[in-house]
Amino acid sequence: MIAGKPVQLRAIGQMTDCYPRASCDTTITRETINQFYLYNPRNLYQNFIVGVNGGDRLLYTYLGPLQPRLGNAVYSNPGAISPLLNDPELKLIGIGTQIFLGGGIGYIAWEGTQHFPLQKRLPNHTPIGPAATLALIGDAKQMNPKWVRGCYFKNYGPSLMLGVGVPLPVLSEEVIQHCAVSDQDIVAPVVDFSIPRRVRPTFGLVSYAQLKQGRITIDGNSVRTAPLASVFRSRQVALELKQWIERGEFTLTEPVASIPMDRSFLPQDRWGSQLSID
Repeated sequence: MIAGKPVQLRAIGQMTDCYPRASCDTTITRETINQFYLYNPRNLYQNFIVGVNGGDRLLYTYLGPLQPRLGNAVYSNPGAISPLLNDPELKLIGIGTQIFLGGGIGYIAWEGTQHFPLQKRLPNHTPIGPAATLALIGDAKQMNPKWVRGCYFKNYGPSLMLGVGVPLPVLSEEVIQHCAVSDQDIVAPVVDFSIPRRVRPTFGLVSYAQLKQGRITIDGNSVRTAPLASVFRSRQVALELKQWIERGEFTLTEPVASIPMDRSFLPQDRWGSQLSID
């Protein structure tokens, strides 16, 4: 629909006095519906993991295929250009902050699911693994298929590739210091997906500078790396947003509320609670 293509819609429901039709079969487009907005409950992970497979069989994951016996390593963050790594304590952005979302204007709506700002951090305040996340919303009628694309991970399922840009107002020397962070100053944990449990073992931490060289060393083995997030397209998003600001088409906004930075992570243990009925 974002690309302007028609979509066949079939809906079946229960008749009521207010709505006597039991079904609807029609074709809709982005132009023929009243509202068309994209709401994502989790975007912009503040750092993430590096996935590897130390087992003997090919694994199909949300990072894509992981080759057996440490055949490859996949990471999913552009590193030093990532907005939340340039504002590690979320002092500049918050609820209501205007952003670039899918080629249109969007907003930070709330903290995202799996938001975990209490992750351990380096002296430069960047987390050593998955930390803060954001929920984002934007008008899909403004969006461009260049920045919103459906994708499919074999034997795993569908997903969405989305371009997001966040402007950071330079208000102090501290902002400049955080925005000047380099790939060698940011690390991510190497996680072994061959162990089928929620908390998996790691092979330690690697820097994004090492990841972007194309190979890392794990247990003495040279392992090729590949990014799931495009560094090239991330820079294109930043440049396009910069041009919007320079042309006066996009203004920086002050958040109406802060993103909580004290959220702990609560695992949903299926044995954590029981319901008894007498």
